[in-house]
Amino acid sequence: MKSDAYLVSKYNVSGPRYTSYPTVPYWDEDSFSVTGWKESLIRGLGFRGSCAERSQLSDKRSSISLYIHLPFCESMCTFCGCTKRITKNHLVEKPYIQALLKELGMYAEIIGHRPLIQQLHLGGGTPTFFSADNLEDLLIGIFEMADMADSVEFSFEGHPNNTTQEHLKMFSRNGFKRVCYGVQDYNETVQKAIHRIQPFENVQRATIDARAVGFTSVGHDIIFGLPFQTQEDVINTINKTIELMPDRIAFYSYAHVPWIKGNGQRGYSEEHLPSPKQKRMQYEIGKKKLLQAGYVEIGMDHFALKTDALYKAQQTGNIHRNFMGYTSSKTDVMIGLGVSAISDSWYGFAQNVKTLKEYYELLRNGELPVMRGHILTEEDLTIRRHILNLMCNFETSWENNNQFFQELPNVLVQIKELERDGLISIESQKLLITNKGKAYVRNVCMPFDLRLKRKKPETQLFSMTV
Repeated sequence: MKSDAYLVSKYNVSGPRYTSYPTVPYWDEDSFSVTGWKESLIRGLGFRGSCAERSQLSDKRSSISLYIHLPFCESMCTFCGCTKRITKNHLVEKPYIQALLKELGMYAEIIGHRPLIQQLHLGGGTPTFFSADNLEDLLIGIFEMADMADSVEFSFEGHPNNTTQEHLKMFSRNGFKRVCYGVQDYNETVQKAIHRIQPFENVQRATIDARAVGFTSVGHDIIFGLPFQTQEDVINTINKTIELMPDRIAFYSYAHVPWIKGNGQRGYSEEHLPSPKQKRMQYEIGKKKLLQAGYVEIGMDHFALKTDALYKAQQTGNIHRNFMGYTSSKTDVMIGLGVSAISDSWYGFAQNVKTLKEYYELLRNGELPVMRGHILTEEDLTIRRHILNLMCNFETSWENNNQFFQELPNVLVQIKELERDGLISIESQKLLITNKGKAYVRNVCMPFDLRLKRKKPETQLFSMTV
């Protein structure tokens, strides 16, 4: 059995996070059209069931997930890779909300009936940049155009510094039960480097206030590998987090890509970052402390208490992963509204334009604000099922004909090395990721990723794990 240091060194290279397959850089944009996207959407709504089972036509409306991207922030956080617009001008709120509702109305026309929403998530940017009153206007507008499923799940991302009691009370009376707060790290030096100053007291207040008004799932996002961050900083952040016992925790690796993220990450260099070995130790000690505190590892980078719906979904095999990350609700279709938002029909993807000017102009012209996308081939669909199974449940099989694809025998030869390293086991027509291999789940997925392999040399089969 290889040592941890050997495995970290071997498998620590860049790779996808697999919130989709194919991943965005490998979309076939040349053959994509908005017409093709609309057809894939209708096709996706003609089925029901989980993403791993699509065999039965439904006479009833299929439920959808609705993601709404709210891009505005008052300041730039340098760790963030999301599409955002930095401004202190809050007059931008109402025009943007009107545009979101117009886009939803266009999708309702394409669908041909009132959408049935199973899951609604507000992301950003900073959703709580918007006032509680304006956000409620947005929700009322959605409720007027769509119906809610019986077990609907509403959630939003909140900034601890500006999520007010008014926000929380408004969300609560409109059916929201889950909130996720971005914490990152509590060390002041690290916070200054990433331009995210927020004391523990603000996170504590926001967490307590959410529970006081009826939120049943409060999540915290923590990042390791940040500039100037030490192992002691991670331990301190985890200890403070455990004091509040959020129901879910996302424990992410920082990605230093200044050539992509722009000048924000040029305020520090690689010499200010933990080494790969130090970064790995930050993850291992953080994970150990979370498990000791009663959290259970969920998929990749996520932990949850046994009382949380995400844990229960994993236990029942109903956990799902899409562009919103891991979710306890499964739908075949996810519609994304707003600049840069990505929609998923299961059979196709579509991403919106990234600038407000283009977004508003296309909507004024009565056009979907889509800039690019991908329509999945039959091979894509089969591989997508395998990668989704691995990312969600740490296993997959090819017992059924619809789970076989032409290059599978070659993939099985390639993953023998993963088996020799103790990361997976192969049993007849089934692949299982071991406990040791869970930290390398993306590495296990990448040999299945034919679109990645066809564009990159074989030596780059593995993904960044720390």
